[in-house]
Amino acid sequence: MRRRNTSKLLMATGLAGLLALSATTGFAKETPDAKGGDRPPVPVTSFSGAFLAARAAEADNDLGSAIDFYTRALAYQPDNQAIRQSLLLSLVSEGRFDEALPFAEALKSVPEVERFSRLGLAVDALRKEQYADAENWLKLVLESDLDRLITSVMTAWAKVGQGETAQALSDLDALDGPDWYGLFLGYHRGLMAMQNGDEQRVRKEFDALIQAPTAASAAPDTFMRAAETYAAWLAERGEKDKALAALDEAEKFITGRAATLILRDEIRSGDKVEMPVAGVRDGAAEILLNVATALNRGGGEPFVKLYLNYALALSPDNDDVLVQLASVAEQQSEPEKAIAYYERIGKDSPWRRLAELQTGLNLADLDRHKEAATYLQAAIEKDPDDMRAYLSLGRVYAVEKDFRSAAEVYDRAAARLKDPKREDYSIFYQRGIAYERLKEWDKAEPNFHKALELYPDQPQVLNYLGYSWVDMNMKLKEGLELISRAVELRPNDGYIVDSLGWAHYRLGNYEEAESELERAVSLRPDDPVLNDHLGDAYWRVGRRLEATFQWAHARDLDPEPELLAEVERKLKEGLPEAEPKKLAEAETPTTTMTDGGTPAEKDPAREEAAPQTGPKTGEAPAAEPEKPVGDTASYVIRPGDTLWSIALEQLGDGERFREILSLNPFLRRNPDLLRAGQQIVLPE
Repeated sequence: MRRRNTSKLLMATGLAGLLALSATTGFAKETPDAKGGDRPPVPVTSFSGAFLAARAAEADNDLGSAIDFYTRALAYQPDNQAIRQSLLLSLVSEGRFDEALPFAEALKSVPEVERFSRLGLAVDALRKEQYADAENWLKLVLESDLDRLITSVMTAWAKVGQGETAQALSDLDALDGPDWYGLFLGYHRGLMAMQNGDEQRVRKEFDALIQAPTAASAAPDTFMRAAETYAAWLAERGEKDKALAALDEAEKFITGRAATLILRDEIRSGDKVEMPVAGVRDGAAEILLNVATALNRGGGEPFVKLYLNYALALSPDNDDVLVQLASVAEQQSEPEKAIAYYERIGKDSPWRRLAELQTGLNLADLDRHKEAATYLQAAIEKDPDDMRAYLSLGRVYAVEKDFRSAAEVYDRAAARLKDPKREDYSIFYQRGIAYERLKEWDKAEPNFHKALELYPDQPQVLNYLGYSWVDMNMKLKEGLELISRAVELRPNDGYIVDSLGWAHYRLGNYEEAESELERAVSLRPDDPVLNDHLGDAYWRVGRRLEATFQWAHARDLDPEPELLAEVERKLKEGLPEAEPKKLAEAETPTTTMTDGGTPAEKDPAREEAAPQTGPKTGEAPAAEPEKPVGDTASYVIRPGDTLWSIALEQLGDGERFREILSLNPFLRRNPDLLRAGQQIVLPE
C-alpha cells in the first residue's frame, strides 16, 4: 500500500524570533507530495488562522508545523493557556523536551494539564538529581489510576535517589489500586531491591511475578521485561541455568519476543549481559516505558509518544525507548523518523541488528527499493543465518511484485535451514506465497504444508492455503475447514474473516458469505478489497442497491488498478449469472487463479522483526472482563489451549467456541488475551 506523505509546512516569511512575529501575512508551504506537486500556500493573518492551521497540521501528524503555527498563534494571544498546553504536548511529542520546559513551568498550577506539565518538571529535576524537587512536582491535584501509578513509582525512585530505599519499598507495598497495578509495582520493587543489594527481596519479587500468568495478560511487554531483567541479574551472578529457566518460564505465556531471543543468546554464549536499569534515572524512565508499551496497541499513539519522550529525556541512550519510538513512527507512516531513531542505536547494542533490518524496510516504505534491497543484502552477508534478514529482503521484492527475486531469496534462506524450528515457519510460508503468485502451485503448496508442519495452528498459513484451494476450485471442503479454523484462532482479523466469507461466496453459499463479509468490513472498513467482496455478496442475495454502494465505496478507497477496473465494470454492468459450486464438485486444481485473487495478508517480515507490545487497553493497562449473563461455569486456561480445543473438550463440539466468545466479550476484543492461568466462563 502506498504511503501517504507526511506534510511538512515551512514558514515562508523571515522571522527574527519565534515570538517576534509581526501582524503581516505569513505563509506556510508544503513540501512536494507523492506526485511531485505542491499544494497552495496557506496564509496566516490572524490568531484564528494560525490556530486552525496548527490544528490541521496536528491532525496530519505534522507536529513540526503545528509547533510553528501554535507559536505564531501565541504571539497574538500570549496568555492563552490552551495554546500553551498544545505547545507543551507537541514539543514533548516531537522530542524537543528542553523547549517544552518553559511551557511546563507556566502551566504547573493548571490542574487540567498538570499530569503533563508537572511530570515534565519532575523529569527535569530527576535528571539533575534534584530528588526532593522531583517529589514536589509529582504531587498532582487531579489523578487517574494511571497517573497515580506513574507518580507513585517515580516518587519512590526519587526516594531511592535520596538513600531512602526502605521507605520507597514500604510506600509501594502500601499503594492501593486496581489489580493491574500488581505487575508494575512488583517489577519496580524488585528493581529497587537490586539497587539496594537486597538479593532475598529481588528473588521474592521476581519469582512471584514470573509464576503469575495473569501478569502476562495485564501487560505482556512489562511482564517480559521483568523476566529479562531477572534473567540478566541471575546471569550476572553466574546462575546461568536459573537465568535460562526464568526465560523458559516466561515464554510459556509469550513467545517470539526479539529482546528475549537476544538475551537468551547472550546468556548461552557467556557474553556480558547489560542490566536494563542501572540507576535512579533509568528506574524512573522504566515506568514511563512500561506504561507506554502497555498503551501502544493502536489508537493510543499520542500518549505513547509523550511517555516515551519523557523517558528518553531521562535516559537519552536507552535503546529500548528508541526502538519503541521508531515503532510508533512506523505505525504513523513516518519512515524518515523511524530511520533516525534506529540510527541512534549503538553499533554494539543487542538491538543493532533489528535496527538494521527495520531501516531496510523503512527505506522501501520511502519507495527507495533498490537502496533497500542493497542494504538488506549487505545485512544477509553480515549474518547468513539470520532468517529475519531474508524475510525483510523478500518482502521488499514482494512489494515491488518481483516474486521471482523474492522466491530466490527464500530459496537461499531455506537452504541454510538444516534443522528448521517452529519460528522458521515464515520462510516456508513466504516462499509459498511467492511461488503461488508466480502461478507455480506445484512448488507453492509443499511450502504451505511445511509451514504448518512447523507451526500447526498458524492462522495466516491456514488462511492462505485454505483460500488458495477454494479459489482454485480444489479440495473445497478441506479449504473451508482450514479457513474456519483460522477464523476461530483470529476472530477479530478482518482479512481472515473476509477469506471465510469469500470462500462461502465461491461455493455459492451466498447468505453465509453475506454474513461473514459484513463482519469482515466492520473489522476493516477502509479496505477496498473487502468492500468489493461485500458488494458481490449483496448482489447475489438481491440487495443490488447496497451492492452498488459497496462497489462505489471500494472505488473511492484507492484500490489497485486491476481492482479499480473491475469495480468500475461492475458499477456499469453488475454481475453475470453464476452457477454455484458444491463441495463434492471440482476436486481437480485449475492452473490459474480466478478473479477472487489472493487473500489479504499481514506483513510477516515486520511481524518477525518489530518489537512486540501489550494489549489495547485505553486509559488503563489492563481491562476487566465484562460480566457474563445466564447459566455459566468457570474454566481456567491451560498452556496450549485454544477456543476450539476448549469447546471440543468441555462442550463436546468445537463449533461452540462462538458461545464462549459471546460469554467472554473481552476475548472478542482481543483473542490474544487467551493466556494460561486466565479464568473464563463457559455455558453450562
